[in-house]
Amino acid sequence: MSTPRRVLVIGGGASGNAVTILLRRAGVTVDLIEARPDWNATTGSGITLQGNALRVLRDLGVWEEVSACGYAFGSLGVTIPDGTVIHEIEDIRTGGPDLPATLGMQRPRLQQILIDTVRACGATVRLGTTAKTLDQDADGVSVRFSDDTTGRYDLVIAADGLNSTTRAAIGIADKPEPTGMAIWRTPTPRPAGVTRTDLAYGGPAYIAGYCPTSEDTIYAYVVEANRDRASIPPQTYADEMRRLAQAYGGVWPEIVEHITDPAKVNYTWFDKLLVEGSWHRGRVVLVGDAAHCCPPTIAQGAALSLEDASVLAELLTSGRDWDEDLFQAYYERRVPRVRTVVEASVQIGQWQLDGVRDADVPGLIGRTMTILKELP
Repeated sequence: MSTPRRVLVIGGGASGNAVTILLRRAGVTVDLIEARPDWNATTGSGITLQGNALRVLRDLGVWEEVSACGYAFGSLGVTIPDGTVIHEIEDIRTGGPDLPATLGMQRPRLQQILIDTVRACGATVRLGTTAKTLDQDADGVSVRFSDDTTGRYDLVIAADGLNSTTRAAIGIADKPEPTGMAIWRTPTPRPAGVTRTDLAYGGPAYIAGYCPTSEDTIYAYVVEANRDRASIPPQTYADEMRRLAQAYGGVWPEIVEHITDPAKVNYTWFDKLLVEGSWHRGRVVLVGDAAHCCPPTIAQGAALSLEDASVLAELLTSGRDWDEDLFQAYYERRVPRVRTVVEASVQIGQWQLDGVRDADVPGLIGRTMTILKELP
C-alpha cells in the first residue's frame, strides 16, 4: 500500500495550524479550510502556554517569535482575596530545562504567528469555507464544500473545535458538557507588580487571576457560576466583570480601572469533553478540542491540542500505512495523558463548586505537571 499524500484539515486554530505545518514540512499536500473569514486573527485576550506547549511551538519553528512577543515566568502564586500570597508553586518545566516553565502572550498574536507560518509552508488555505458532506470509501474521503466545490483526500483531520460539526457528521455522539462555571476575561495594561500568574480563591468569584502577556499587557479573569448568557446584555459585560473584580486586593484595583470596554470582555462557560474509544471513523481523525476539552484551571487546553497535532503528524510521516491500526495507535498514545489533565482540571473546578476548603489544589497541579514532563 502506497503512502497517502493528500490531506484536508478542517479548522485553523492551534491544532489545525500546527498539523498543517508539520505535514507540509514532510512533503504532504495539505488543504486547510477555516469557517471564519478572519481566521480568528483578532479573537481572544490572552493565553497561558506551559512548557509542553512551547516545545511543540519550537518544533514548528516559531519559538523565537513567540518568545519575543510573550512574557516568560516560572512560578504561580495562590492568594486570598485581599492579595496576600499564601502559597507559591514553582512551575515545573514540562518542556524541558531549555524552555521557560510558562509563557503568557496575547492570543491574537500567537494566532497570527501560526497563520503566517501556515501561509509560508505552502498549504492551500480557504477561508469562510466549511465541509458540507464527507463521503468515505476504502481509499479516501470525497468532500463537498460550502461553495459547492469538491475535493478528494486520503485523510481528513477535524480540528474544528469544541462544537465540531465534523465529529457529529462521522457518527461520534459525544458532546461537551458544562461544568457549572463560567469565566470573564479581558486584556488590560500590565501593572508593574505583575510578573507571573496569581490566583485568588474565594471572594465573590470562585477564582480571580491574571497572566502577563507581554512587557506591557496582561489578561485578567474571574470565574463564577455559569449564568444564562441571554440574561446578560453584551453592553453590560464590563460592568459585570468589574463588579466581581473590584472585591479583590493587591494589584486588582489598578486592573479594575481598565475594565471599561464591554467589547473587550469575553464571557465563556467552562465545558468538559473526552471522546472515548477512538478519535477517528474511517479516514476522518479528530484533534484538539474536537476530541477533548477541559476548564482552563491548569492552563493545558492549547498544550494538549498542540501535542495532538505533533503526535498525529509524527505517526502520519513515520512510513506506516494510514490505516485503522495507525489511527487507533494515535488515540491510545494520547488518551491516558489527556484523561489525566481533563480529570484534574475538572476536579479543581468541582472543589470550588462544592466549597471544599482543604482541597489540595497545589498538590494536584504538581502531580499533573510532573506527568506532563514526559514526552507525549
